Amino acid sequence: QVQLVESGGGLVQAGGSLRLSCVASGRTFSSYAMAWFRQAPGKEREFVAAIKWSGSTTVYADSVKGRFTISRDNAKNTVYLQMNSLKPEDTAVYFCAAGSYTTDVRGYSYWGQGTQVTVSS
Repeated sequence: QVQLVESGGGLVQAGGSLRLSCVASGRTFSSYAMAWFRQAPGKEREFVAAIKWSGSTTVYADSVKGRFTISRDNAKNTVYLQMNSLKPEDTAVYFCAAGSYTTDVRGYSYWGQGTQVTVSS
């Protein structure tokens, strides 16, 4: 089992920045790929970014490419999502996930409880 706890969400104006963190506990963190997904009201959960266990390979959704950066610190069992140039359409609950390196939500077995990000115009 892996337990994931997100933090760092909040309210920010358009153009601003936020940094999300996700701390893992339980089984070996470094053996899993990690990802961030988001879900806006009335919409399906969508992929945002993923990073391999080594941190050497990342992939991003087109909608966030160039604005968001995913990173991980295996010594701290933590994955981060740096979000810059935020837009109102980035408003959603952001979820951290652990599993296989994929953009498909079905590839991740462990999920955090989510953290709300709200971007005002």
